[in-house]
Amino acid sequence: MNSSPGAAIRELIQSAAVVLPGAFNALSARLAESAGFQAVYISGAGVTNALTAMPDIALLTLTEMAQQCRYICNAASVPCIADADTGYGDVLNVARAVRELEASGLAGIHIEDQVSPKRCGHLDGKQVIPPREMARKIAAAAKAKRNPEFFIIARTDARAVNGLDDAVERALLYLDAGADGIFPEALESAEEFAEFARRVPATLLANMTEFGKSPLLNVDELAALGYRLIIFPMTQLRVMMKAAESVLKEIKMSGSQRGFTERMQSRAELYELLRYSEYTAFDQEIAANWTQD
Repeated sequence: MNSSPGAAIRELIQSAAVVLPGAFNALSARLAESAGFQAVYISGAGVTNALTAMPDIALLTLTEMAQQCRYICNAASVPCIADADTGYGDVLNVARAVRELEASGLAGIHIEDQVSPKRCGHLDGKQVIPPREMARKIAAAAKAKRNPEFFIIARTDARAVNGLDDAVERALLYLDAGADGIFPEALESAEEFAEFARRVPATLLANMTEFGKSPLLNVDELAALGYRLIIFPMTQLRVMMKAAESVLKEIKMSGSQRGFTERMQSRAELYELLRYSEYTAFDQEIAANWTQD
């Protein structure tokens, strides 16, 4: 990796659109890296759902999220961008959040302009704070970061609340406040993705979450429209949970998992992902050098 995770993600953005699979723990991040992805997205919904079995309504604390980010950044050598919800409070809370999350090893975060407690960005009933209030949060985030390369993304949820024009106006204000990138949440058509990109000259993030308000455009389509960061926040978790549900039903019905062994990650494959052999080699090296006489 480059001199910092933030520098690494900036370099990737310069060369091509960056695809970031969503991770919800260290092992899922390692899996994404092993599959060849150059960056990872840490989903606030994914971490909250997997860690607490609670919905994504701002129930996870800053310290809980920062700890999960540390685990993930230690496990993956690619840059990671994380969901920081609404910044965990007002201006001073946002500043602290930036310091804590940057220290966890992240390349960047995004902060959204929803009223707290927030809702999933693809559900109805959201509310947004006044744009200048959000601009103050972004200014605080930009000022608080220790490394200037740390990437601050302003997410606006205004499209579903006040319409596309308000989302565009907010995005431009947030850029003036110091945002490095913009995340327009819950755009509702390819035409809206294209129009937003035309009107907001910035590094843009597209969210390809399933079962939401946005169409599932592919990476090439989004890159052609001008989006440089493309996240798939819950895809791994949803697929894993469906597979786990299926095998649990099979065990309940038949009393055995034998029919699923070909669909499992093998013990050898898991150990390879965990880099088990490195731990064994380390242990043996120490033992060889410090055996008792």
